[in-house]
Amino acid sequence: MLRERILSGQWAVGEKISTLEELEREFQVARVTVRQAVEVLREEGLLQARQGRGTFVSATTQDRHWVKLATNWTSLIESLKDNVPRKLTVENKAPPPQLDEADGQLASSYVRLQSVQYRNQDPYSSVNVSLARHVYDLAPARFKAAAALVAIDELSDLNLRDAHQTLTIGSADPALADLLNVPIGSPTVNAHCVVVDDGGIAIYVGDIIYRSDSIKLQVNLLDASSIAKSADAKLAATKSRPPMSAKQKSR
Repeated sequence: MLRERILSGQWAVGEKISTLEELEREFQVARVTVRQAVEVLREEGLLQARQGRGTFVSATTQDRHWVKLATNWTSLIESLKDNVPRKLTVENKAPPPQLDEADGQLASSYVRLQSVQYRNQDPYSSVNVSLARHVYDLAPARFKAAAALVAIDELSDLNLRDAHQTLTIGSADPALADLLNVPIGSPTVNAHCVVVDDGGIAIYVGDIIYRSDSIKLQVNLLDASSIAKSADAKLAATKSRPPMSAKQKSR
């Protein structure tokens, strides 16, 4: 909670934070617990102690939201290119994934890839992917060494018809909390991604669960095409207006 106050800007850069006594009363925990929490944030570089003055938010706080969730295929692949799966397991005879009506048709068989993504030494996401076996067999070594979507994008003989991603908010159960090194019940961002080939087969069904403190989602609400359409509409509306009379102009 203290970290969130810093990263959200509730405690501004350079601001003096509450005293240990105040935090102890607010959270109703022992003084040693508050002291340990503050010490962790000092080690992370988020807080700075000043002798005789108190503890302040550091001027150079590290942005922990290093994962920029993509909103199109190109940016998604670009964001995944440096990802290297750790703790990768491959299940060769996996059950088929659950598909919605818009997700295409099931392949004849699937391989399941499970891994954990790290930034430096920090785990930030759990990945569970059902990959069509005929696609996996095209480049098994590559699928073990890179993010599955990156490997799919590199397959020149594979043509895609559709790819969509749905985001939901969840919380970490005990197993996930242990995997991502977060408290039980911590908020998560769950991404469900489906890729369909030109034959209508769901070749990739992935569920990626992110720690919420690693995620940043930015959507361009007014892209160039929207601006152009808005300008055209205003111009058309202007042209459709009847000309003003001399009396109207004088007003």
